[in-house]
Amino acid sequence: MLLEFRDVSVAFGGYVAVEGVSLRVAQGEFVSLVGPTGCGKSTLLNLAAGLLSPSRGEVRLAGQPLRGLNPVAGYLFQQDAILPWKTALDNVALPLVFRGVPWREARERARAWLAKVGLGAFPGHFPHQLSGGMRKRVGLAQVLIANPQLLLMDEPFSALDVQTRQLMENELLRLWQEDRKTVLFVTHDLEEAIALSDRVVVMSAGPRSRPIGDFPIPLPRPRDVAEIRLTPEFLRLHREIWDLLRGEVMRAHARA
Repeated sequence: MLLEFRDVSVAFGGYVAVEGVSLRVAQGEFVSLVGPTGCGKSTLLNLAAGLLSPSRGEVRLAGQPLRGLNPVAGYLFQQDAILPWKTALDNVALPLVFRGVPWREARERARAWLAKVGLGAFPGHFPHQLSGGMRKRVGLAQVLIANPQLLLMDEPFSALDVQTRQLMENELLRLWQEDRKTVLFVTHDLEEAIALSDRVVVMSAGPRSRPIGDFPIPLPRPRDVAEIRLTPEFLRLHREIWDLLRGEVMRAHARA
């Protein structure tokens, strides 16, 4: 088991964001967290990254307690984390440079990763010269070049238009299929969660949020996210999960 939350709670002053969370993510598994706004999904990602410590309970990495920053995790945020004054090539190379790799070697490896995400013709472009989808590809290459064992993704495609979003979802699945990294993915979009994942975990409305449903997604791989949404099994899974999730969304709105 690569990642495990054992009876984890997180409190910010008197506010308890998550309480009694127990969740296991196996090596090579793609798990999505869904739930209403404010249910602690990003809190769990920050715990997995080691950016936050639990108030109670324990986060374990490969069977050992996680202390400090997670050394095997890569984090892709909702907002672009690329530097506006660096080219696409240099942005992708930066994680290697921070690890002591010489610039020349880092750029060579970054060039290969740009080609891998379909940006081989744009190494000298700055972020303002790239579309939103292209910037997401740069960000994805920047995370993956460091070869993390665990990929943490916090609504990374939410700001994109529908067509670009589906392209990026398929791009992510294509890259994931190559080496099956462990992924913990946060999204508000249930369709996205089902289309991408091996399992979808439903979080209750906050405060004191916790997992209340864990649904295996037995859809065949490889997948095309647009095509898979049209299948009867996808629609069945969507109805089943939404039956649970809908009540939590309504509860969250009632408390707002």
